[in-house]
Amino acid sequence: MALVKKALTTSMLVALLMLASAPPVPALEVGQKAPDFELESTKGGKLKLSSLRGKNVLINFYRADFDPT
Repeated sequence: MALVKKALTTSMLVALLMLASAPPVPALEVGQKAPDFELESTKGGKLKLSSLRGKNVLINFYRADFDPT
């Protein structure tokens, strides 16, 4: 389970760093906390990563205009 958490955390951090439009962020090491961020919820309103602390979180980033054909 710990290995899965590390893999998910690493994947999430890589995706966040790739999509960030802010100035570059120093690289994070395995085990460091992800920076807090806020996104629009699919149910309306906003959702902060910090509001999910203590829960398992999987973040899937995709392009809204993605067309597989």
